[in-house]
Amino acid sequence: MTDRGNRGLKSTVDWRIVIYYLLLVLIGFINIYASIHSSEPSSIFDFSVRSGKQFVWILTGVVLATLILFVFNPRLWEVISIPSYLIILVLLVAVIFVGSDVKGSHSWFNFGPVSFQPAEVSKIATSLVLATIMSKTNFKMSNPRDLILVAAVIALPMLIIVAEKETGSALVYLGFIFVLYREGLSGWFLFFIGVVILLFILTLTTSIYTALIVLAAVASLCYSIYSGKSKRWFWADVPAILVLIFLPKLNLPFSPLYIYAALTGVQAVRMAYKSFRQRKFITFATLVAFLVGIGIVFSTEYIFNNVLQEHQRSRIEVLLGMKDDPAGVGYNVNQSKIAIGSGGLFGKGFLQGTQTTYGFVPEQSTDFIFCTVGEEWGFVGCLVVILLYVFLIYRIITDAERCRDQFTRIYGYCVASVIFMHLFINVGMTIGIMPVIGIPLPLLSYGGSSLWSFTVLIFIFVALYRQEKKYF
Repeated sequence: MTDRGNRGLKSTVDWRIVIYYLLLVLIGFINIYASIHSSEPSSIFDFSVRSGKQFVWILTGVVLATLILFVFNPRLWEVISIPSYLIILVLLVAVIFVGSDVKGSHSWFNFGPVSFQPAEVSKIATSLVLATIMSKTNFKMSNPRDLILVAAVIALPMLIIVAEKETGSALVYLGFIFVLYREGLSGWFLFFIGVVILLFILTLTTSIYTALIVLAAVASLCYSIYSGKSKRWFWADVPAILVLIFLPKLNLPFSPLYIYAALTGVQAVRMAYKSFRQRKFITFATLVAFLVGIGIVFSTEYIFNNVLQEHQRSRIEVLLGMKDDPAGVGYNVNQSKIAIGSGGLFGKGFLQGTQTTYGFVPEQSTDFIFCTVGEEWGFVGCLVVILLYVFLIYRIITDAERCRDQFTRIYGYCVASVIFMHLFINVGMTIGIMPVIGIPLPLLSYGGSSLWSFTVLIFIFVALYRQEKKYF
């Protein structure tokens, strides 16, 4: 019996995930010390500075991982998924009113020296609830009621987090679309999200009219391809779109938007009548998507000017090239790119980075920890870190695909999606391809809430996978 237990421990725990986790945590610990050693000269294990505090959180994180892996019953997580989700929703709302104001964001509870951010834990609760709902035998992604349910589960915490003015954490929730896609959501939804982002950018950087023309072109092309009427698109839709493109050149006494409204209005009425008479879903779906697209275009400026905060608007404007402000809102990114670029191939060496040593990059131990890696460890160091994340995500997805239990598989995809979104957004903002929205790099950035949350998120999956491997 003992031998069987030992053999089970070796073969059921995916030690590669554990190793990737430990390596990333170690790299984070070292680089947190590098980012603060000049402003807070002390030992790396000094508990009064950030590196020492991070060491304490790492030790407690390992204890948490051990408890999850070897003490708690893995099926506990499915049982408590809905209650924990509801509790987190209450905390997300409560923190808006009683939480501390940190740089304009009401997303932190402060208990003396300890701070807690519910938004970090909400990703775990949302992942568990999605896995619970979508693993039910009667759940079908093609069922509109089921799709609306999972969309609501994702949207509720996301919207509350936006109200907390934590846009970065809210964007992570968009990653759950990959989970829905794996479970049967049409790829057209992913395409639609891409078009929404494109319309948002075009409206801000060009004009409403340009965005509407692109919307009409994309909608007509997709409808033609899906319905098998590509030839008609070339001889009917393309000429109409070309006319719309050249209308502003004619210096008409009225806005070209009136002609656009007339042409698209006639087409919309025709499609509505056709979808009603012939009961064709693709016609109805195209019409709805087109109307939603128009709504997005005309609401973009309102959202940009009234929903986003001033510093978020400024960062997006700098990112999209709408204005240049290297000494203002663009300062962080500019200094981050200098730090990463100056690292060269192999970096300047541990504690030798000038941008890091002299504190040119704000928030370097938290949101901009990746530029410390770039400056002191160079391109090779950045590549190693990114590859560790890639291996971690790939391993989680691979294990998830091997699972017979739907709950474990779906939860595994949720974990992979959350890590990917954090990685993509954080690294993207440090190299200037994403707006600076304040989001930690998983396991590397300084902070107890972030480290513990990712530890729990990852090791719940490891425990679930281990439970399944015991019997299959």
